[in-house]
Amino acid sequence: MIIWVNGAFGAGKSAAARELLDLIPESTLYDPDVLAGCLRQLLPEKRLQEVTDYQELTLWRRLVTEAAAGLLAEVGGVLVVPMALLRQEYRDEIFGRLAARGIEVRHFVLDPGETILRHRIAARTGHRDPTGTADRADDPHGPDDPRAADPSPADEAACRWALERVPDYLDALPWLTRDAHVLATAGLTPRQTALRIAEALARGEGACGIVQTPEPRAETVAAGVLLFDDADRVLLVDPTYKSGWEFPGGIVERGESPAAAGHREVAEELGIELTGSLELLVVDWEPPHPAGHGGLRLIFDGGRMPTADIGRLLLPPAELRDWRFVTEDEAAGLLPPVRLDRLRWALRAREQGRPLNLEAGHPAQ
Repeated sequence: MIIWVNGAFGAGKSAAARELLDLIPESTLYDPDVLAGCLRQLLPEKRLQEVTDYQELTLWRRLVTEAAAGLLAEVGGVLVVPMALLRQEYRDEIFGRLAARGIEVRHFVLDPGETILRHRIAARTGHRDPTGTADRADDPHGPDDPRAADPSPADEAACRWALERVPDYLDALPWLTRDAHVLATAGLTPRQTALRIAEALARGEGACGIVQTPEPRAETVAAGVLLFDDADRVLLVDPTYKSGWEFPGGIVERGESPAAAGHREVAEELGIELTGSLELLVVDWEPPHPAGHGGLRLIFDGGRMPTADIGRLLLPPAELRDWRFVTEDEAAGLLPPVRLDRLRWALRAREQGRPLNLEAGHPAQ
């Protein structure tokens, strides 16, 4: 099992995690920050300059799960992970890969409140909050504090970096509140915070019910279904176990036809039975790439959904968190590039009334 302690910089994640080691039998501290240090040594400087945060690196996110699985295989027990994870798509990717390996995750967020958070950042960096958001009467540094009066350039930079990320945390709070067990930690010591986490664990809090979708070991065949409303917008769903939106659909099982897989996946994911036949729009060969085996991706036209069916859509919470009908332009802000290319050509095929053969998202030459 993994206990993921989330929160902004300055929330006290690391201190609480260390205290948890005394409260959770056979627990080990796992800080993915060490992986960032490794990547800084391994990756070319040009690649590092292309990102502002190491979490943007696909390699870092994959290493987080690989190292976690390796540690659990080596030492067993429980991993305590103090790591800020504020982008929902990264949470989906990392937690989804852990779920695919059968690793249970308990997700907790430490929330001291914005004012105290800013004060803690100031205390750790020896600098005042230049935004003026924090109440000066509660400032942990008095007006004569030498650090506050004359912070070093490194302190200035650290404070600025941390404070610039407070809005990111506040923006993430709505989805974090839905996904994790949030602990109000204002006024709590690290030990008290750890005790609150341990008590919540005992009550079963923080569980992430994510569908366990084993990662493929060879090329696969997958079937997706496009469903439309009366305005000709297409239905997309938001998976809990991977980043980016998707069409309803999934892997074709052994002995199953792609069209039958499309019918089955729509029933499992949306709670409705399609009565008509599925018209093939696109056959796309997805080439293998690092960490993926590729395979054939088929997109079918499922037709226009009756209003009554739209009103009774029922998503499996362990697999999908949301659905919406979107235009092609709106889909561009939701779908990863390869799926967006597939959608665009599928819509062209629907207009032309004939299926298209694609390779890597583009018409085969």
